[in-house]
Amino acid sequence: MSMQVILGNFALILFVLMVITGVIWCLDVFVLAKQRRAAANRALAEYDARAAKLTADGYQADNNVNRAALEASILRQPTWVEYSGSFFPVIALVFVLRSFLYEPFKIPSSSMVPTLEVGDLILVNKFTYGIRLPILNKKVIQINDPQRGDVMVFKYPLDMTQDYIKRVIGVPGDKITYENKRLTVNGVAVKYTALPDYLGGDEQQQLRYNKQYQEALTGVTHRILNFENAPTLSLPQVMDFPMRQESCTYTYDSFTCTVPAGHYFMMGDNRDNSTDSRYWGFVPDKNIVGKAFFVWMNLGNLKRIGSIK
Repeated sequence: MSMQVILGNFALILFVLMVITGVIWCLDVFVLAKQRRAAANRALAEYDARAAKLTADGYQADNNVNRAALEASILRQPTWVEYSGSFFPVIALVFVLRSFLYEPFKIPSSSMVPTLEVGDLILVNKFTYGIRLPILNKKVIQINDPQRGDVMVFKYPLDMTQDYIKRVIGVPGDKITYENKRLTVNGVAVKYTALPDYLGGDEQQQLRYNKQYQEALTGVTHRILNFENAPTLSLPQVMDFPMRQESCTYTYDSFTCTVPAGHYFMMGDNRDNSTDSRYWGFVPDKNIVGKAFFVWMNLGNLKRIGSIK
């Protein structure tokens, strides 16, 4: 499931705008403002000299010329400088908050239903898994590692311009088996509890009932969906992804993968309607964006607001 940022590559757009407005702001503070001040001083000196000469000659000074207005007109910033100076702190604040603290995303597809629904506006914690340089997404400070059960946003390995969201199923070294639509992690079968059937729609707004279960993934409980008529695995869709041959074994209706070092195995909660690590492979640590933790708005359903489990 792909995720779209508000304006495409918004981080790059913000960075460029911050640099441009910042350069203009600095230019004004350290150069242009001083030039305007010098010009104003010269104009005021000429004004005072002219007024003094008129007074000395017995003439009344020209009261139509207001000294304060003259100074203000010369010191006034050009429009392009004024707007840049106003926008710079706002853009810089948004860039810092979005790059290092929290980033908004919108859910466009149903691969994480019932945990996340189409139209959910979510917040992603950017520092949970470490501090990364914006744009480059290079980790500079290690904090925490992703844990099984986390809902994580990452760069799609096949297209780094796309942001995906899935649940962490396997961490480095884990042996993941998926058979008969049930997970086994490191030889321990994951426990499932049947819940009432889930009635929901897909991207085409087609309603259907799905089997719903509570999955206890090594202590983290969450809901998943299975579509009864769907196969466990669509083998023709499995790609020849990196490290597939040495790490994974596929059959017609099952697979077993050992997660390589520095990588993670991701799956959608809507198991039969999710293209994930089963098909395109592992997620490198360098692709991690952050941990999804809160739904802050869904214009179609305000009851969706709340924490993500």
